[in-house]
Amino acid sequence: MAIVAAVYTPDTFLPTDEQTNEFLRDVSAAHLVTSTPNGLVSTFLPFLFRSQAGTRGSLVSHMARNNDHWQMDSTSDSLVIVTANDSYVTPSWYPSKKEHGRVVPTYNYMIAHVYGELIVHDDVDWLNRQVRELSDRFESGRSNPWSVDEAPDKYMQGQILAIVGIEVVINRVEAKFKMSQNRPSTDIDGVVTGLASDGLIAQSKAVEELRPSDK
Repeated sequence: MAIVAAVYTPDTFLPTDEQTNEFLRDVSAAHLVTSTPNGLVSTFLPFLFRSQAGTRGSLVSHMARNNDHWQMDSTSDSLVIVTANDSYVTPSWYPSKKEHGRVVPTYNYMIAHVYGELIVHDDVDWLNRQVRELSDRFESGRSNPWSVDEAPDKYMQGQILAIVGIEVVINRVEAKFKMSQNRPSTDIDGVVTGLASDGLIAQSKAVEELRPSDK
């Protein structure tokens, strides 16, 4: 069974390569999907993007050694589904609703389907680097960031032995950023304001940043 799904992407919602790479650099967690002889298998994992790997970069993570997913023979490329900034959009935010009423609800989102070869790393040095890099990334910006060095070495090495490394070397990316770009300028203003008023600051900022230059 091959993974052949494609993202339906009108030109309005098609990001540039630079925007896609920036999106992947900001990845926090995503769904790893693998096609196996027994069907599709998925695991939700924290990921880091390494731009220097291969020709298109790679996504790296780790999972429990007891997880059968990494031991299954893959019959095709693996798929990592990365999403961010999803939100419901009410037509009540559109000024055009008052003008003609021809509006309906929608849902905004940013998504990338990342395809590539799945490589398993069962190497202590690789795992130590990956775990340190991952924890440092998520701890950055905290007032008192935790470090791997704070845990007893013997304890950490026991934890390392309980996991395996995962790397998806990317060969294809299909991305779609659907963030109200198809709406008139005044409606985009309404979405930006409405999301912010609902406390969805990141989503509001993304809509503004992806606003077409002619709007």
